[in-house]
Amino acid sequence: MPDAVDVSAALRGGVPTRDRASAFLRWFAEAWTDRPLRPEDGCPADELAAAEAELGFALPAALREGYALLGRRDDLTRHQDPLVPPGGLHVDDALGGLLVFRRENQDCAAWAVPLDLADRDDPPVLVESHRGWIPFLDRMSLAWVELVLSESLFAAVSTYDACELPDTLLPRLHAGYTRLDLPDHPMWACDEDSPVRWYAAPGRLLRRDGVQDRSWLHARGRTPGDLDALRADLPGPWVC
Repeated sequence: MPDAVDVSAALRGGVPTRDRASAFLRWFAEAWTDRPLRPEDGCPADELAAAEAELGFALPAALREGYALLGRRDDLTRHQDPLVPPGGLHVDDALGGLLVFRRENQDCAAWAVPLDLADRDDPPVLVESHRGWIPFLDRMSLAWVELVLSESLFAAVSTYDACELPDTLLPRLHAGYTRLDLPDHPMWACDEDSPVRWYAAPGRLLRRDGVQDRSWLHARGRTPGDLDALRADLPGPWVC
């Protein structure tokens, strides 16, 4: 992992394995929060075992590993669409059974692993959208990366802003920011806000929801100065 606070460099080459996902999450916590992950930031084995006993089956390895790594780091996992605690894991009856691990903060959407694929170490994830349950990302390890990026994005009150980005500013976005090596994924709220794509530069992180003119751009700076520089790069109608 790079020393600079550049998420695009840290994710160069994508997230091909669970180990790669865990390494990125450790790097991000240290580089972007100044609080490295510690053993107490993860859910202990007995808490996860109790959740498995209540459910009646073992958690997929990638889901269990994420909880064990950072399941108690609320700043990284619980803001806009929070991770449920292990005791809150439950099965939705849709599509033959779905293990729900994350919910939108007003209960408008959820993220889940299909039960018929839960015996895989790194199963796919679905999201509950306005159209019903749809594919989100094809591996749970990727879903952990997206969860931490999104939740930490919205956690940063003094270093977060958003705007409806006009197409006239797209050349600046593409010239100054590198698209992250993450797959496109849907935004649950509406088709117009899909696909979701991520961009970064040192100290700056961007999420673009949709590809139409004036799609929403969510931005975070590593510091207030980074956010100011980002606004100057992309002089759109920023909310804050």
